[in-house]
Amino acid sequence: MPRFDVPGAALDTELSDEGGHPVVQLHGLTSSRARDRVLDLDLGRGLSGTRLLRYDARGHGRSTGRTVPEDYRWPALADDLLRLLDACFPGERVHGVGPSMGTGTLLHAAVRDPGRFSGLTLMVPPTAWATRPAKAAEYRIAADAIEERGLSEFLSAAEDVVSPPATNGAPATLPEVTERLLPSVFRGAALSDLPEREALAAIEVPVTLLAWIDDPAHPVSTAETLAELLPRATLTVARTPADVALWPTVLRDDVARTR
Repeated sequence: MPRFDVPGAALDTELSDEGGHPVVQLHGLTSSRARDRVLDLDLGRGLSGTRLLRYDARGHGRSTGRTVPEDYRWPALADDLLRLLDACFPGERVHGVGPSMGTGTLLHAAVRDPGRFSGLTLMVPPTAWATRPAKAAEYRIAADAIEERGLSEFLSAAEDVVSPPATNGAPATLPEVTERLLPSVFRGAALSDLPEREALAAIEVPVTLLAWIDDPAHPVSTAETLAELLPRATLTVARTPADVALWPTVLRDDVARTR
């Protein structure tokens, strides 16, 4: 099932079927499953004996999308995810894994349909609650800049941003979103936040939180708050690329525990 239609988009999907427990892998804002492989964030590469579903979120990678900011809000992306799981793994509990925007999508989906998931591995949770408004303002400024001056100038201005130490040595990559869609994608992110704290406290499946230091877009404080709110959560914080290199093994162990 390489293409899956959802309202307003067609999702590009990839299923690695080795039997066993179903797993769904998401990616972050402006990324794709292909870009995550380049950035060593494809944790599913460490799995075997599972049914691993990877897909590009609407407007990202090889999936289509519209110039409608509301389409890219995390609750809307959670709608896409739940529709996809109903089609691929009907009636089954699935282990979910993903970074940043993928974390937001998974948490909204888990709040809406808590029985759908057997466990979650959440990577680099994004800004949320008190830290979200400032980041949302940055996204709106970025959307305006791309429309006014073009993507190339926007990317040139972003070259001086310091990467977190856990990503040292990672290759330079470009957004996996077209210039036409990127302003809408950023504005959709600006309209997004994690679910309310009370709702998160009702997620009772095992959750592993994987954070890294010195990244204002993915502050450790969000992961720490999630670790307090989620009843069965554990938190690990990476400081070096060697720490991040262990994350595929963490996912493998998580899936084995929640089968």
